Amino acid sequence: MLWYGDVGEIPGGTQMSMARILPGRGSVMTVEFRAGIRDSLPVIVGVVPFGLACGIMGITIGLTPLATVLMSALVFAGASQFVAMTMLGAGPAGWGLIVLTTLLVNLRHLLMGASLAPYMNRLPVPMQALLAFGIVDETYALTIDRVRQSGYHPGYQLGCNLSFYIVWVTSTVVGVFMGERIADPLGWGLDFAMPAMFLALLMPRLADRTSALVCALSAVVAVVGAMYLPGKWYIIIACLAASAAGGLLEGKNDAQQ
Repeated sequence: MLWYGDVGEIPGGTQMSMARILPGRGSVMTVEFRAGIRDSLPVIVGVVPFGLACGIMGITIGLTPLATVLMSALVFAGASQFVAMTMLGAGPAGWGLIVLTTLLVNLRHLLMGASLAPYMNRLPVPMQALLAFGIVDETYALTIDRVRQSGYHPGYQLGCNLSFYIVWVTSTVVGVFMGERIADPLGWGLDFAMPAMFLALLMPRLADRTSALVCALSAVVAVVGAMYLPGKWYIIIACLAASAAGGLLEGKNDAQQ
């Protein structure tokens, strides 16, 4: 069941008008929007510590409070923000290198966007852009689960996206407030926030042999690269090595099955 069957479609066309998908009292859009918020609440709790860490880390590496908050408001990508902050805090790094590294970190968004494209392509372009901006791991997981259960609706995705966005930016602001009032953030070990976050995200995903091998390979490449390569190139090379190894191993597993 696709969402546009419930809301309606422009005769003779495949795109919906903005008027058809804007919330209205008692509309399907409003019901789905509230459902997205409701389903997001249990998951959002886990985002708050990372938002706080992001705000504190921004102050720790020398970013202004405004720059730190704007990064969360305009980028809205936790992993990329932590990577960029780490590279900035470690010393001079070209913006091109930072952009390339964060691009590699977020390549998974191509797959997430592709899986939602058959549904989102029917929306007006401004709505597509708005919803695409809010796609992160958690909002994608909630949205695609909803698609499999009862079909797609932009209101549900918007509810998920907006919930996570507000909590992420708000927790960053609180983290900035905390960071400004800690005399020496490094003395509290807060510079370990980023490695700790990635370890917390990584460990549950090492559930099979392929994941463990890819992780081990990327770790070795990163350590060796950090020892012998200039700048932060070891991060990019480790990302490429992990992507290539993961693709080859997954392909091999699929062939054997």
